[in-house]
Amino acid sequence: MQKRALITGITGQDGSYLAELLLDKGYEVYGLRRRTSTPNYENVSHIKDRIKWISGDLTDLASLIEAVKASDPDEVYNLAAQSFVAASWPQPLLTGQITALSVTNMLEAVRIMKPNARFYQASSSEMYGKVVETPQKETTPFYPRSPYGVSKVYGHWITVNYRESFNMFACSGILFNHESPRRGHEFVTRKVTDAVARIKLGLQKELRMGNLDSLRDWGFAGDYVKAMWLMLQQDEPEDYVISTGEMHSVKELLEVAFSYVGLNYEDYVVIDQEFVRPAEVDLLLGDCTKAKAKLGWELNVGFQQLVHMMVDEDLKRVRAEDRYNQLMLTH
Repeated sequence: MQKRALITGITGQDGSYLAELLLDKGYEVYGLRRRTSTPNYENVSHIKDRIKWISGDLTDLASLIEAVKASDPDEVYNLAAQSFVAASWPQPLLTGQITALSVTNMLEAVRIMKPNARFYQASSSEMYGKVVETPQKETTPFYPRSPYGVSKVYGHWITVNYRESFNMFACSGILFNHESPRRGHEFVTRKVTDAVARIKLGLQKELRMGNLDSLRDWGFAGDYVKAMWLMLQQDEPEDYVISTGEMHSVKELLEVAFSYVGLNYEDYVVIDQEFVRPAEVDLLLGDCTKAKAKLGWELNVGFQQLVHMMVDEDLKRVRAEDRYNQLMLTH
């Protein structure tokens, strides 16, 4: 029988790659969308007509119950969140509502309407924050350093609680930083590759950055969604760290991106205190040994390949935008 999956956050980076994966596997895919005056389908425009859309809001339990009832899912992937760490300081209550409490809403909707559905929660390496050991694995204690990280810890533990309290197949993927050409422009990787494209094409003169010494474990989102799916195919629900096991600094990100187009980042980057976090996470490095051993999960895209892929896509997009703008000016 054809499997059915319900995805929250389906128009985001991870949701779009996951929807592609599940559609390729023959799933009937349902996407939860919040009513807005101008919905953004950019990441899923190529598969939009293959997705069955359901209206709902993560802060409204009644609408989530209706969404689970309508989709009757075998698998539920809860990817939606206020996911930009920097925005969680000026908007801590919103972040708590969307990133923390909404996980309980989603779990409750599943428990009430389809308790035998398998549930995936998108946890985050930001839960480790001020790390107490390196590398970080499934048993490493959490020490979040932002309202976002704190909210993700709540979402993680409430998922564990529902698994243990109600015998639900509920698990979390503790995903370290994962990027792609579909990443939002507010995230540092996309901010860098977009700026590289604009500077190379003469449309921007400088790039303002914060802490260049931060160390992150960066992978490709397309690889990471495969791990999400694999988690829900296991006999027992467990939590897994998904990472590359490699650390790279923001400075190295800049070097790889700028040198790819023949530029020196030092000629264009300006340090701006506005982009320094109130409480910094200095380094994140994941140990994905369990995921590789138990899930058979593998990485296909390395750090340099990922950065080059993003720069190539931004160059293509920025060129097209510039041509369009020039055309508009002549008419």
